[in-house]
Amino acid sequence: MIILGIILLIVGILLGIPALTTIGIILVIVGAILAVLGATGRAVGGRRHYY
Repeated sequence: MIILGIILLIVGILLGIPALTTIGIILVIVGAILAVLGATGRAVGGRRHYY
């Protein structure tokens, strides 16, 4: 999710499409939150690890 967010962020900036940039930022933030929760051992959505 983080990688997809970064790709959308870069494409949105290069092509000048603000919607892609916004979606990319949201995906990066959500992916980082889920990765941190999974790394601390907290179950996310019933799973111990989030990939």
